This record gives sequence, structure tokens and C-alpha cells, in this order.
Amino acid sequence: MSMDAPIQVGGGFYIFTTEERRRFEQLEPASKGMFVPFIGSHEFINGEERWLLSVQNLSPNELASLPHVRHVISQVRDFRLGLIEGKNKRRIKEGSTDGAKLAQYPTRFHVTVRPTTPFLVVPETSSERREYIPIGWAEPPTVPSSLVRIVPDATPVLFGLLTSRMHNAWLKFIGGRMKSDPRYSIDIVYNTFPMPRLDDNQASTIANLATAVLDERARWQPASSLAHLYDPLGMPPELKSAHRRLDAAVDKAYRREAFASDRHRVEHLMALYERENAPLAAKAAAPLVRRRRATVQANAN
Repeated sequence: MSMDAPIQVGGGFYIFTTEERRRFEQLEPASKGMFVPFIGSHEFINGEERWLLSVQNLSPNELASLPHVRHVISQVRDFRLGLIEGKNKRRIKEGSTDGAKLAQYPTRFHVTVRPTTPFLVVPETSSERREYIPIGWAEPPTVPSSLVRIVPDATPVLFGLLTSRMHNAWLKFIGGRMKSDPRYSIDIVYNTFPMPRLDDNQASTIANLATAVLDERARWQPASSLAHLYDPLGMPPELKSAHRRLDAAVDKAYRREAFASDRHRVEHLMALYERENAPLAAKAAAPLVRRRRATVQANAN
């Protein structure tokens, strides 16, 4: 199952706090149906709200009657042209796309991954103090920012594997860092993680224990954010126990013998990774080996 790096919004002009949204809707009452929830790592972990002004589907006739929305669009266009008020003029780029080209389509976002079904959210960064990355679910019309990674149509089994101690150990060993905090990468962490081969019974057990983790969270939410629930000093014992049961089931999916530490987990995963990738490396090297043998034989003759 693939993981995506979601939407990027040029300049931040389409992004509003709850108070900014309230003031904007007072100025432009017709904009009330245009805001959708927008989450990055900070909002997802801390349970905070931000909103995205979604204007892509407005008709020219509708835009003509919305002066404040039109002003926001003009700010986005100017930002993409590099004409940022109060700063020196400069050409900019959003990702690999020229800002001037994007300026021709100011109502469009640079990256438009907008899930249409519930999706798994993985924060790009999480505090090194946390034992587990606060992974969870969101659903449309919520729009994910480029500061989270998402898995569309994820299953409880996948959630269980990614939130397990096994996967957390892999992230902390192989992933990058933002200052001292682990940084989640699709290519480096997710795509390289050796998934276990599960039989039906193992898959069912992991799915049930993953659901139990979510149920324990739900007992405390929304009053307690994920930041509160996964604080090392404040994590509810019942939630920690639910994670421990899930960890044990995931560990057993890799081998019967228990792992003594995260170092042993990573060593096991590295061995699996090398074993899975060795055939690919050998296949890629085969033509080179044959050429070398041919060269040796030619020289011998």
C-alpha cells in the first residue's frame, strides 16, 4: 500500500486559524461553505484547528461576487510571481514547478492529494521523548498538509504495524532528524520497512489489538490530544498496556523468540531487509559479472 506526501499551499494565504476564519466569514458571509479542515503534524498531534479556503471549484460568476476571496487569490498569484509585500522582489519556486507558471492558475494548489475516503495520518516529525509516533486516522473533507504523510484506504492491520514498537524502532534507527526529533520519510522509512508475512490468524489478532489501541485513545479524546496521550509522563496506563499487547503480537509476527530491546528489533529488520534486497542486487549485478567474465576470457585467449 502506497504512502503519499499531500498538499502544499503557496504562501499560506489560503490557510486560516479558527479566529481568522471567523473574521473572514464576517467580512465575506458567502465564504462560510468554502472552508475545510487542514492538518499538519502540529495540528494533528496537538488537536488544534486550521482551515483551508478551498476555491478551486468556484465559477467565474461566483468569484465576481466575492471581493475578499478575490483578494486572497491575488495574494497567492503575487506570491507565486515572487512579488512579496515588504520584501525584495525575487523569483520563487514551489517544489519543482516554476512559481511564474503556477501564478497563471492561482486557485490551484501545487500538490493536490485530497483523499476521498478515510486515511491514515503519519506526522512528519514527532518528539524524541515519545515512545510511539502518534499515528491516527482522519477523513474527508479534511485536507492533509505536506507536513504529514498519509496512507489512503489503510487497514487496521497496517495501522497496527506502523504504530508498533517494531516500526518505531526502525524509524528512530534509519529515519532522518529534525533537530533531535525523528523525521518520517516515505522513501527512507516506509518503503524500506520489511513487512512481516502474516497468516489470517496473525492479521486478525493485530487488527483487533490495533482497534483496542484506538478504543483506549477514544476514551480520552477530544479532551486529551495525542500530545497529552503520548506524553511520557502522562500516558494513561490502559493505553500503554494496549500498545504493549499490540507490540507483542507484531514481534511474534517476525519471530517466536521475544526481542530483548529495540536494538535487537532493528538488527532483525536489517537482516530481513538485506535478505529481501539481495536477489534484486544480484540480478542487477549479473550483466556486469558476465561482462567481466567475458573480458577475462578474451584476455586469456
